[in-house]
Amino acid sequence: MPYENEFAGYRSLQRLADSERVKQLLSRSRVQATPDRSATNPPKAAPTFSGTMPEFVVAIDGSQAEVDVKNGYPGAKVGYLSVASVLLDLAAIDALDEQRPADPAEFRKTEQAATIDAALPGSNVVTRTHASARVAFREEVYDVLHNSIVDVEDRTPLLDTYEALLALKPTAREQACPYREDSGCSEHFSVPAGLTSCPCSEHRPIWSTDALRSHESFRDSGTNGEAYGEVMQVWERVLLIHLLRAFERRNLLGRVHRLAFFLDGPLALFGHPAWLSAAISSELKRLNAKVRASTGQDIIIIGIEKSGQFVAHFEELDQAEAPGSVRFNARDYLLLTDSYIKERVIFSNSQKRYGLDTYFGRKLFYKTQSGARIVASIPFLDDQQDTLATNDSSLYPVLPVTFALLDKLVCSRFPNAMAPIVSAHAQAAIPLTLGAKVLEQLAKALMRGT
Repeated sequence: MPYENEFAGYRSLQRLADSERVKQLLSRSRVQATPDRSATNPPKAAPTFSGTMPEFVVAIDGSQAEVDVKNGYPGAKVGYLSVASVLLDLAAIDALDEQRPADPAEFRKTEQAATIDAALPGSNVVTRTHASARVAFREEVYDVLHNSIVDVEDRTPLLDTYEALLALKPTAREQACPYREDSGCSEHFSVPAGLTSCPCSEHRPIWSTDALRSHESFRDSGTNGEAYGEVMQVWERVLLIHLLRAFERRNLLGRVHRLAFFLDGPLALFGHPAWLSAAISSELKRLNAKVRASTGQDIIIIGIEKSGQFVAHFEELDQAEAPGSVRFNARDYLLLTDSYIKERVIFSNSQKRYGLDTYFGRKLFYKTQSGARIVASIPFLDDQQDTLATNDSSLYPVLPVTFALLDKLVCSRFPNAMAPIVSAHAQAAIPLTLGAKVLEQLAKALMRGT
């Protein structure tokens, strides 16, 4: 490890580049032949949408930061997490667009936000009478979900939704006791809902959120960004399901077609909590069956990726052979299949479907009317849609309205960005509106009119 502000010099870099071991490694590496872009997987023109656009957009995004604290122990740290949900009134935005230039004060009224904020123990931060920082971290994760109330009328905490998803987790494979690292407990069991205890003679507390296993990423010294990141992605996705279940409790699922949900990142969960992906997929299929029976339409959920391998691949793929030309025309799209992803993006010869254990939706590339390249995900909302074997767009009735929303909400402030995600990230990064409750405002809006 270098000293602070110490950087490698040119000679050491040159030595590495000329190293025989480096050369041998690179010579053994797989090199993909340049594909004939005109012959495989040509993009398709997006279908036009002639129906009624959603009136509201709910965007969800989170951010995290780790800070040093002074508690008498060296290297003590605390993680700060914030997950924001932003409600955009598209009807109000359209009305203002017809009266340009719009009054900025009136435009700000089209957006309402709420955040879930938490401080989680990091290395060398031990709360209450716990035996370690890891145990303090575990309890705090549980408490945040237990204490987070989104719907102020029925007072149902986020923990209720999480434990409904926990009930869908397969129990055939038991997990190691969370105290294994701290005390060497050798018990294995399926973590139940609520606050229980380890079956060993010590009967130490077990919290339902221990099933996430994020504590296994927790480090007694140094940074805990990985553990915080796992918790944040869980909160973002549980919040999405929590909102839908709250609408179900209020008998508002029949009006969910007036909404579109945007989620930062792919429709997936990674790391230790990845098992939640299958549970979320099952719950979305159950909820969508009710929405479809009531309205004949599907729930609109769109995941947006801002960076990563798929974003880089789309940028490269769009470059045609002729200099200065592009392969995707405005409003062209491409549904990514399992074989395409394994051959062109992330090499694999596995017979297992890409993302089977982590994704509850599938990826697509879309070039908006304005020319922005968007890497998006749409959810699996029934068993027929739950496939990567085909690029048949007829399986996904939400595609036309999805493309229309991407055209409408693309943001010019950042390259290939979506306005709802930009707004949600701004709220998560700087949580200024802690008092507002998005669900309360949204329910009132949905109950107005038909």
